[in-house]
Amino acid sequence: MNFSPAKIKKKLQNHKPSPIDVKNSFSVLIPLIEIDGELHLVYEKRAMTLRNQPGEISFPGGKIEKGETPEEAAVRETCEELLIKKKDIEVYSEGDFLVNPYASIIYSFVGLITEEFDKIKPSEDEVERIFTVPLKFLLEHEPEAYEIKLSVDRNNNFPYHKIPNGVNYKFKRGKENVLFYEYDDEIIWGFTAKMTNKFIESLKSK
Repeated sequence: MNFSPAKIKKKLQNHKPSPIDVKNSFSVLIPLIEIDGELHLVYEKRAMTLRNQPGEISFPGGKIEKGETPEEAAVRETCEELLIKKKDIEVYSEGDFLVNPYASIIYSFVGLITEEFDKIKPSEDEVERIFTVPLKFLLEHEPEAYEIKLSVDRNNNFPYHKIPNGVNYKFKRGKENVLFYEYDDEIIWGFTAKMTNKFIESLKSK
């Protein structure tokens, strides 16, 4: 196949950049809700019957389907999990996104749920229960932070003879900062805690 400069230019003009090696894309809603005149964040405890991350605390959300925007996915998944209608969600803005070490990217959106909290009965297939944390608490309490190291798991099938220094090649090692929030015996950690913290930081910075 032959390429001229003009042909390459034409082919790349409408190219949309995407992260390399990302296999899955997800989107979540960071949902605010008003209870007795006070703003809270809504969290889910995932059903124990789920294949991925059963029993963990998360925001409503899931995998982005083909032809769907990240915002559409966040709203659709929230409706499916909390059994509320699209009209019950007012999306405020797109939040920060996270690229995790597991070849996935997670988008986030901030929005208000206008349905009364006591009337929300989530899907039992996906959600064990829901709870809220006052926004005031999150603004006033920093999460605990712990560092873990990420290292390369060497194996005999890798062609070390093709790289400089062979088996002695010094692969870069990474680290991850793992955050924890604790509120009324609930533990919010991992990616959900990171997104919570980033959202709180964005409120404090303005």
